[in-house]
Amino acid sequence: METEKKIQHLSERLTYIRDIFGSTQKESLSLLESKMADVRQQEGHLSPEKRRKLVQDLEDLFVFVENKLETSLTAMDKVRIVRHPQRICLRDILENVYDNYTEIGSMDEHSIDPSMVIARAYISRRRGKKTVNQSIMVIGQEKGHGEEFRNGGSVKPWGNAKALHYMKVAETENIPVHTYVFTPGSYPIEDTPGAAQQIAANLYEMSSLQVPVVAIFSEGGSGGAEAIGLADKRLMLSHGYYSVISPEGAAAIEGRLRTGQRAGQELVEACAMRMHITAQDNLRMGYIDRIVQEPSLGARPHHYDFFRTLRQQVLRATDEVVLGIRGNGLYRTIALKSRERRAKSGIDFEKTYVSWSLSSNAKVRLINKRHAKFRALSRNAAPDSTPLWERMQTRWQEFTAEMVSHIRYHMLHKHQQKLSEIAGEIESEWRLFFERLVNPVRNVIAKVLGSGEQVNADTARQLTELSEWNDTQEQRGGNWAWVSRRAKEDRAVTCPNATVHGCLDIWAPDLFGEFAGVCPNCGHHFPMEHQWYLHNVFDKNSLYEFDAHMEAGNPLSMPGMDEKLAEAKRKTGMKSACMTFEAQINDVKMVVAMLTGAFRGGTVGAAEGEKFIRAAERAKRKRYPFLAYVHGTAGIRIQEGTNGVIQMPRCTMAVRRYIDAGGLYMVTYDTNSYAGPVASFLGCSPYQFGIRSANVGFAGPGVITETTGVQVPPHYHNVYKALERGHIQGIWDRREMRFNLHQALMTMGGRNLYYR
Repeated sequence: METEKKIQHLSERLTYIRDIFGSTQKESLSLLESKMADVRQQEGHLSPEKRRKLVQDLEDLFVFVENKLETSLTAMDKVRIVRHPQRICLRDILENVYDNYTEIGSMDEHSIDPSMVIARAYISRRRGKKTVNQSIMVIGQEKGHGEEFRNGGSVKPWGNAKALHYMKVAETENIPVHTYVFTPGSYPIEDTPGAAQQIAANLYEMSSLQVPVVAIFSEGGSGGAEAIGLADKRLMLSHGYYSVISPEGAAAIEGRLRTGQRAGQELVEACAMRMHITAQDNLRMGYIDRIVQEPSLGARPHHYDFFRTLRQQVLRATDEVVLGIRGNGLYRTIALKSRERRAKSGIDFEKTYVSWSLSSNAKVRLINKRHAKFRALSRNAAPDSTPLWERMQTRWQEFTAEMVSHIRYHMLHKHQQKLSEIAGEIESEWRLFFERLVNPVRNVIAKVLGSGEQVNADTARQLTELSEWNDTQEQRGGNWAWVSRRAKEDRAVTCPNATVHGCLDIWAPDLFGEFAGVCPNCGHHFPMEHQWYLHNVFDKNSLYEFDAHMEAGNPLSMPGMDEKLAEAKRKTGMKSACMTFEAQINDVKMVVAMLTGAFRGGTVGAAEGEKFIRAAERAKRKRYPFLAYVHGTAGIRIQEGTNGVIQMPRCTMAVRRYIDAGGLYMVTYDTNSYAGPVASFLGCSPYQFGIRSANVGFAGPGVITETTGVQVPPHYHNVYKALERGHIQGIWDRREMRFNLHQALMTMGGRNLYYR
């Protein structure tokens, strides 16, 4: 019976190897298949002892071949490993890494989202002769072993909302969070909330979660991974991958394939290698802290030694986070170095107890250290050709601005505000006393003279009539400071709504000149260049661009990318898809970060992310409002791989620091705004508005149909649908943007932001 079980187990291993390597490694596969056939043919005719010997020899051969294949694994082989049904899943980890657990809010397919599993667990450790159970909140995507209702670990918005809820519960209970990333990416659905909305909310809250967070990556697909991947320590399984997009998706983009077409295997393999998605690649680039070594050809449920290794690694990582922020600095340094040396010599972390409970001061240090960790990532991935003298000048300006703001707002204004509040209270008390003293006299006089208050006709009209629209040149447009080049074209333009609303053809000079690209009949917004907003929204001569020398680069040395970037720079006159500047509207100063769709679709890479962060930091130093104007973004630049996707948590954390300091952060969308930026540092703003020409969402219609097979209805992503979902808070006419933006600035000031 035992030998039959072993043969069955070896047969499953053979199937696994065949699935991973497919048409490659034919020699090794043929050897294993022939030996397996020989054993099956002979086992019925042998004595039990010889049968055991024969099976043991076959098992040794499997180990030898697996170790040999391990040395030749490609990036795409590792992708196939993490996708295989025999791959370990979260349930296996809960059963074998933690001593006990209770799953929360689900029972197999009976869950709000079965692809997201939450469990309250504990690990037992020794403290002298006493056993201590240390509680953990375990959160992760569950792919299951062929369980279709898990949706392959592709989480829907409400699954990510469930994860965030229990992260906040862990924060309340002051226990660490362990997250396990097993996802090809989030499910691209726009509901209430939409996928982008919820991922942005997760990132925003996780950036300042007041408990240690340890993330373990197996399959880290883009925004789905970031939804639970922002952590103090990020470990990665040695056969895992972490990427901005799947290799197949990258191949479809690189090969310019149409919907329904599939990329060739050679191109897919090449993209997997070029994007540097493996654990070793990500460790070298600094996006993970440590690799957890797996058995040859990846961890499967029968690899119990691996689960013991993983248990030690999560204990070590959690201890390191806590020791790194607790107590005296000298003690922390000695303790960490000592534990690191002992870890290399095989220390048993179950017998070296560290309390995971944090004090209020330790929580502050934890958040500061987390923000500093992500702030430092990818800074060398974007070329910065700023001359040395200009950098020194910028540093001096930053220092002086910080000092002036500190003196003005933290020292002088703070006391001035207190005195003003005291004076206001005294004045209110006096006015109330005076009114009560004088009112009886007024009433007597009114009765004697018989005259009450008279409301004049103008006042009555203002109180009873609807307000009139002030159709001024400034609000509705007509005499614009900058006019599109298309206004010089001698042709008629047909409105897309002509068949529905009966719009007449419009002469191009009128449409793109006086009408600012807006149909005078139905209000349809034609796309306009970003220069229109620069010159017609902000005060004349008020723009001051900074960080202009920082340019988009090719950190992964993707073939042909340098030429594409050079062409984009030549066509647009810009060095990246992000332009950062100071500006004014009616003398209200602000900092603006603008993503321009003309430059590589407005995609975000290391340069764009760094410029956005510097803009947020500048707004924080100067106590200015911060506006993100999105003239269009297609998402994260896939050619930069993890260098691009890491900008999602980095920029979100910069926004969080700015808002926590009292800043007013606003986002305005125009044209097409999708994917990673919308699912992070744009989508987390409390004040988001859309120009009527905008489409806002997590994934475009083609991507949704390709990945889910669902045909989305017309106008699925337009601003009116986004408003219905609660993603944005208002819809603006392009011609009214200056007026609306100024009004928003005057009415939505941050609680500590003295921006006027």
